[in-house]
Amino acid sequence: MRSIAKRWKRAVFPAQGMALSLLIASGSGVVAQDVSNRDLADITPNIGLPRSSDGVTAELLSAFHGLDSLPLIANVICRGGWGKGGMPVIFATEVDLDTLQAGDFQVTRQSGETRPLHCVSVLPAVDPGELRTVLLIGDLGPSDIDPPVTVEVIGHLHSIDGTLDYQGAQVAVTPLADGPSLVLAQTVKDWTLVGELGPRRVRGSLCPKDTVSAVRVTWAGGVTLANGDEPGEDERLLYRVTVEDDAGAQRDITPAALADLGDGDNNHMLCLDTTNRVLSVSFPAGILVDPNKDLNPATTVEVDAPN
Repeated sequence: MRSIAKRWKRAVFPAQGMALSLLIASGSGVVAQDVSNRDLADITPNIGLPRSSDGVTAELLSAFHGLDSLPLIANVICRGGWGKGGMPVIFATEVDLDTLQAGDFQVTRQSGETRPLHCVSVLPAVDPGELRTVLLIGDLGPSDIDPPVTVEVIGHLHSIDGTLDYQGAQVAVTPLADGPSLVLAQTVKDWTLVGELGPRRVRGSLCPKDTVSAVRVTWAGGVTLANGDEPGEDERLLYRVTVEDDAGAQRDITPAALADLGDGDNNHMLCLDTTNRVLSVSFPAGILVDPNKDLNPATTVEVDAPN
């Protein structure tokens, strides 16, 4: 790891290689890491890490065919990404970006054909706790002729804590026409950092100062309202959070505030005014859309332990 920096640097394409570098928050501080990569070969050595350890398995939670053709802004994420297909893939843990290469992934189409990816990136989901969504960019196959059906990790890609290797993990692809669902929810301790780090374009909004606990929910892909606006008060009231008190009594509440907005990623922070144990989060159908303008189905996800 490089030395901790006091402030964020401007995103640049290095003269050597094609990786996009930013300063991001990690367990050891704020460090410089590559958040986009175009290496077509896996260059991470095999150090014998397992797929499972201490009850955690290195698995892919979802692969969401988001767009057949990415907009021009994709060139900011990865040079040459404009017009190529985009697919967010969500991991069970955050990943070690030093081990992330485009050659780590194999996307198989319905016909059985595979092609090398163009690029992989964790942008724009770079807030603390969010380094589990990797955007695959490439010729994924046209959804109406030969759509992608599976994603497999074929290289040595490690968990952020260096204990797991994702090689061999695979998941079925959610088709382009399907809307986004909730994939993961976690209680978090770092909600005060969201919105404080990184380039302004990828900073999410903050929970209010009187927040006493928070849950991060991760959607299969980025979500907005149908008109392109961010969710607001109406959508906050639609989230249902099931909590349990010390006596075992359960009740449904709504978040006191909705945060981590305005950064273009697939995460929302549910700011709560209770310290009760959070069991699950649900959201009704037909409210939010992915970049392909597909509406979300009714969706519920159980809440994982704090990270």
